[in-house]
Amino acid sequence: MRGLSTIAGLLIVYGIGLSLARPSTPSASQQGSAAASPQPADAQRVRAEVGAVENVLPKIPDRGAALFLLARRYAHLGELQKALAMLKECVALDAGFDPEPAQSPSLRPLASSPEFRAMLEQVRRRYPPVHKASVAFTVPAKDLFPEGLAVDSQKQLFYIGSMHRRKIVKFARDGSVSDFVKQDVHDLMPIGGVHVDPADHSVWASTDAGEKHRPELLHFDVQGKLLERYASPGTMPSDLNDLVLRGSREIFTTDTEGHHVYRFDRASHSFTDMKLYRPVFYPNGITLSGDGKLLFVADMLGVIRIDLRSDESEDVDPGAHNTLCGIDGLYWNKGEFLGVQYGTGAYRVMRWRLSRDGRKVTASEILEYRTDLVSDPTTGAVLGGKFYFIANTGIYNLEDDKIVDPAKLEPVHIAVVALK
Repeated sequence: MRGLSTIAGLLIVYGIGLSLARPSTPSASQQGSAAASPQPADAQRVRAEVGAVENVLPKIPDRGAALFLLARRYAHLGELQKALAMLKECVALDAGFDPEPAQSPSLRPLASSPEFRAMLEQVRRRYPPVHKASVAFTVPAKDLFPEGLAVDSQKQLFYIGSMHRRKIVKFARDGSVSDFVKQDVHDLMPIGGVHVDPADHSVWASTDAGEKHRPELLHFDVQGKLLERYASPGTMPSDLNDLVLRGSREIFTTDTEGHHVYRFDRASHSFTDMKLYRPVFYPNGITLSGDGKLLFVADMLGVIRIDLRSDESEDVDPGAHNTLCGIDGLYWNKGEFLGVQYGTGAYRVMRWRLSRDGRKVTASEILEYRTDLVSDPTTGAVLGGKFYFIANTGIYNLEDDKIVDPAKLEPVHIAVVALK
């Protein structure tokens, strides 16, 4: 999930959907230092982030993830030679990174470089489109701007949270659609992650901070009645992003903008900031192993594996020619990860087979890539041997909760791909 208040900051980091053009930006061949270009207003913050990423780089197995993030950050700072060098090393790893400027606008100043253009053509040839999914459902409303998707497997019902309308919509496999939580009833902030509790079919949701700076965990009964709401313990900037339930006692949630992972105790109603072996950078997708003993948290540098019995943490090793960076929706399915990935530059729906201990990726498969069904996907849900995902959230047509171009609005498509 990418919340509304999160978007402005994360667009720069992710390099998605935001033009970072500055007046008279020189080409990579003309520039060798940051002094040759005007510095952006957020230069101090960005340099601090660059330092933190470079510090953690020797500790992580997903080297390409750090190189790609650093390349975009250096490009944003105007240090184009450094950015190009980072990209060259990243692409040479052949791990699936795509420096297409249309997907990573922070790299646009490199477009005049012949070296960059040659690298881009190399990536396009190496990674052609993959089309395995199809449209399963269409939700007619055009202005939902959904983020989170969840499924009640027993009842065969899906739920999506609306960022713009600040409600939760329910739809069935027969195509029927209705409001589960209506708009303007509980003074909700933009709805992000949603999750069904299989024990009682109730629904938990997380929200962005919104204009009232109030990120929350929300709990609704099977009829959509608000049962509980709990404010995030974080200080601004903060948002509660995706979430996952562990039995009847715990909820784990990511704070993307605040760079935290929280454990929420459902009995004491308290949040605990989880201490991991390294800092997290914009944590997003989150999931549990089938036995509930392992927690996995996705951020811009990969996926961190946390043993909930010992609290020990480490990065999952993606293996050669692979990456786990920047996963929005992350799901455990019979010893594998399923994920909607944006951190490689272009959106991909992916499948990663894991070792039995969950420490390493042993194989990977691209399920959808460079097609209309991954124009702006976010999250998904597993049902009956199939993976469903939101294909077109349209979230980048929404700025400050205002629709940028009404002509670009379209019904929400839920795509599906068989897990053979």
